[in-house]
Amino acid sequence: MSARSNLLKNFVTILAVTFCFNVYADEETIKKNVQEHFAGHKIESLKKTPYFNGLYEVVVGDEVFYTDEQAKYFFFGHLVDAKTRTSMTHERIEQIKAARRIPLDSLPLQSSIKIVKGNGKRHVAIFTDPNCPYCKRLEKELQNITNVTIYTLLYPVLNGSMEVSKKIWCSENQIKAWDDFMLKGVAPADKECETPLDVLVKAGRENKVSGTPTLIFADGTVVGGMIPSATIEEKLSAAESAKDTSKKK
Repeated sequence: MSARSNLLKNFVTILAVTFCFNVYADEETIKKNVQEHFAGHKIESLKKTPYFNGLYEVVVGDEVFYTDEQAKYFFFGHLVDAKTRTSMTHERIEQIKAARRIPLDSLPLQSSIKIVKGNGKRHVAIFTDPNCPYCKRLEKELQNITNVTIYTLLYPVLNGSMEVSKKIWCSENQIKAWDDFMLKGVAPADKECETPLDVLVKAGRENKVSGTPTLIFADGTVVGGMIPSATIEEKLSAAESAKDTSKKK
């Protein structure tokens, strides 16, 4: 079930609830009262919109919805500029995604399949599922990238992926087993051992990795989905430049 579906389900029963506080309540008061309906969820931000009086934007994870000054109603859907036919909600969601950061060193990199190409100077971590077709396409794009260290974080969320991931992890040569499966369709040999897959799945969920592949670059930039090698190069270079700039400060 999608995050949007979960949120809608949580709020279906409370659309007519009225809170007893000043109609001109401040944002912190509104946020506090909205928070009561988000068990287990964090309200990332709440602020007044410039679109019309009394409408507030609420951000939970990557989701955006709206409420009134009394937090009496919740409005899901897109606000569209009638003149330009532009979805203001979509633009805001894209801004949130672009600003998202995951520190590379906060991930369980010690539990990755570490692949060093060339001098390995640049770094990227990838949450990936062996049965994900877009992950296989990404692996082909990565063949064109050099001078990089790739931390492959097995994230078996699709049907049948856990068993395949276990066999790959337990292989004598993990990198070869991974490449053989992703690039050639050669199944790994049956082997059993202790794996860090539970740790990796937990890390993915904690970092709101909702799909595979998801790439995290050295500057914390997060990119979801398959991207071509040219874009990967751009992101790697940008992350390296950001790191060099940070060192000079």
